[in-house]
Amino acid sequence: MLAARTGAAGSQMSEEHTKLRKQSGFSVGGKDKSPKKAPENGKDCSLSPSGQTQLRVRQLALLREVEMNWYLKLCDLSSEHTTACTTGMPHRNLGKSGLRVSCLGLGTWVTFGGQISDEVAERLMTIAYESGVNLFDTAEVYAAGKAEVILGSIIKKKGWRRSSLVITTKLYWGGKAETERGLSRKHIIEEIVRAMTHVINQGMAMYWGTSRWSAMEIMEAYSVARQFNMIPPVCEQAEYHLFQREKVEVQLPELYHKIGVGAMTWSPLACGIISGKYGNGVPESSRASLKCYQWLKERIVSEEGRKQQNKLKDLSPVAERLGCTLPQLAVAWCLRNEGVSSVLLGSSTPEQLIENLGAIQVLPKMTSHVVTEIDNILRNKPYSKKDYRS
Repeated sequence: MLAARTGAAGSQMSEEHTKLRKQSGFSVGGKDKSPKKAPENGKDCSLSPSGQTQLRVRQLALLREVEMNWYLKLCDLSSEHTTACTTGMPHRNLGKSGLRVSCLGLGTWVTFGGQISDEVAERLMTIAYESGVNLFDTAEVYAAGKAEVILGSIIKKKGWRRSSLVITTKLYWGGKAETERGLSRKHIIEEIVRAMTHVINQGMAMYWGTSRWSAMEIMEAYSVARQFNMIPPVCEQAEYHLFQREKVEVQLPELYHKIGVGAMTWSPLACGIISGKYGNGVPESSRASLKCYQWLKERIVSEEGRKQQNKLKDLSPVAERLGCTLPQLAVAWCLRNEGVSSVLLGSSTPEQLIENLGAIQVLPKMTSHVVTEIDNILRNKPYSKKDYRS
């Protein structure tokens, strides 16, 4: 279970925001009542489903630009004051909610309170924050709760405005006792939705989402929320990388179009497998060398793991041609998916984080030709039922 906490938006802005939408001159997703031109040469010029989606994305982007310009004018500021302008970090909506998150976020799994010191954790957060990252992810189970404490302590020490940050945490494996685990009084979806609605109504979180839920479970949660006038989830946190594609590329897009649930993805380097450091075995200082990550070591040395390493070697020339490293290519590949709201990065050193943040510069180079070339090397592109029918 994932709960997103962010600063409360000023209620005084809602009236002006409503006026702006009315005055913006857009009809996003609505019917155009203006007279239609007759198609030239008798041909139908209606857009395909993909064309309609692209048009809607452009309309929403233009609407956000108008809203931003209005807000900056209201506050007597210029576009130079925005985070995206000063850092170059793109921001995206979390699903179809109004929450704007940096397309790259910083995760704390394994690292905070475990693999790295508090001093290194502070350096990582500072680098991320100064690079335009506003999304920081943690969980109550990470380092037995220490990760959350370290995260909060750093934010307090740095004096960062809480309203400028989006903090996501996950609930379930809170402790060893029965009363310290689970999501609600009864572990059924209706009670989970009720519990998360209560958390939001009490002001303890602004949004909630799911983590590692199936598409059917997410749809059921949405249906329950609508049936009992409660708050539905806005995103699913899912594993997504070059070798794990099915859920994010086939299942979640359907949920996004139906109920607006977005994707916040993690492990873009497959727990370090895509970093290239396991090409010649398992280094002693790597995550796979830790006792609690024996499963990762077994995955790397397996037959499938060796096949993956061979594919990574084939991808290296692509990265070189684009002027980037293999990890940067892998992160940019995740970001090229418009259905992904944000990609969570996990780094144990400042150098790793800086390198991964450089994927932003590679994103414009991810043309359809490059993506197709990568697909031909991986040979694991998933297909939906629509693809098979066509």
